[in-house]
Amino acid sequence: MAELSQERKDALIAAVFEGKPSYSFFLLSPYSKFRVGAALLASDGTIIKGANIENASYGGTICAERTAIVKAASDGRRSFTALAVVTDVRSAISPCGLCRQVIREFCAQDMPILLVPADYPRSGVEIGGIKETSIGELLPDSFGPEHLELPRAVA
Repeated sequence: MAELSQERKDALIAAVFEGKPSYSFFLLSPYSKFRVGAALLASDGTIIKGANIENASYGGTICAERTAIVKAASDGRRSFTALAVVTDVRSAISPCGLCRQVIREFCAQDMPILLVPADYPRSGVEIGGIKETSIGELLPDSFGPEHLELPRAVA
């Protein structure tokens, strides 16, 4: 896994809590009542925050991780060094399958992904604290853009 300095980890963790919708923004997740925040660290040091934004047509809902990636990509950022995710749950929760595929599209397989418990830093040993992983670990044998360039068998 790629190395991430403690200073960058701390900044990303602080930002992920800012990215999660606060009580006043609870309307962003009115259906599931499951708030999620994401903070994406771009290679230039910029931190892009995202929150899950729900829709009455559930398919129109966008997760926090994808919100952050879409915001970054729409601003021209395509190189990232880390991602942090937090929910309201007291243990580390992993991105959903759709988010994993989008992360795989935009991020290196060994980029650090920090799964942060809601009560961090109090969670300590009994819950397990922050889980550090990567998209390569979360989505093994994945399909990515490079596969589109592989030669095809002629039928």
